[in-house]
Amino acid sequence: MQYNEIGKTGLKVSNLGFGASSLGGVFHGIKEEEAIAAVHAAVDGDINFIDVSPYYGHLKAETVLGKALKEIDRDKYILSTKVGRYGKDGVNFWDYSAKRAKESVYESMERLNIDYIDLINVHDVEFADLQQVVDETLPALVELRKEGVVGHVGITDLQPENLKWVIEHCEEGTVESILNFCHYCLNDNLLTEYFEFFESRGIGIINASPFSMGLLSMRGAPDWHPATETLREACAKAARYCDEQGYPIDKLAIQYSTSCNDHIATTLFSSANPKNVLKNIEYVNDPIDWQLVEKVKEIIGDQMGVRWRNS
Repeated sequence: MQYNEIGKTGLKVSNLGFGASSLGGVFHGIKEEEAIAAVHAAVDGDINFIDVSPYYGHLKAETVLGKALKEIDRDKYILSTKVGRYGKDGVNFWDYSAKRAKESVYESMERLNIDYIDLINVHDVEFADLQQVVDETLPALVELRKEGVVGHVGITDLQPENLKWVIEHCEEGTVESILNFCHYCLNDNLLTEYFEFFESRGIGIINASPFSMGLLSMRGAPDWHPATETLREACAKAARYCDEQGYPIDKLAIQYSTSCNDHIATTLFSSANPKNVLKNIEYVNDPIDWQLVEKVKEIIGDQMGVRWRNS
């Protein structure tokens, strides 16, 4: 496992991070005992960065993670959670007000059985009024940073252009990290176009969803996935090719997404199954087949009719 600093935060994190969304049963039902074992497997396997949110499973992920963390020494992990996006009784809702942001931080700490959050994020700013994030949400989190309740402040979103806009419109030093997903993986490296912008401001980069929300797997993307049919077919073709080579595409996908250590501090994957956690750790510790990477890019690019952007 390699360890990289998130921007200028001083937080040195494993290049493979544990995303705890699965602990909330967001993809399918879970067994709590097994989910807790998955957290232990991650930490025992030298993963030291854990990311969660009150939104995942509508508080369930934080609650289950909190039960696991009670049994783990605090110096063995760096914890990230979020504010702004929530859910209750099966209904999603958003609240980016300063008051709710501060309340949410203390509520998360109680569920997680901790008294300090290493990194607090504004969750999925695309659902917010970006000006409110700049004027209200982030200043509230900065206050908590000054008080020592949280260590560092970040923002997350699917759209990197939204992350860029927020950073451009807030005071320098407010945002210390960004979390973006599905844009540094075998079928999409849009995030590379923003490396220079983030790094010139000393902002750390966290990547998520190395499997592109299921596209880069033998099972394929779920029905709700926003990918076009052409992209689905391209990734399925690439997955079949990897299978024929005896090299699972999920192995190649997670190896590729964790390989960009000069720019990306950590890449998050999620699983509530300890066996899957150990498998992914093993994948990351194995050498990557770069020739196969180029072939997969070629297959996807040809199917999509596009030339791959060099990373």
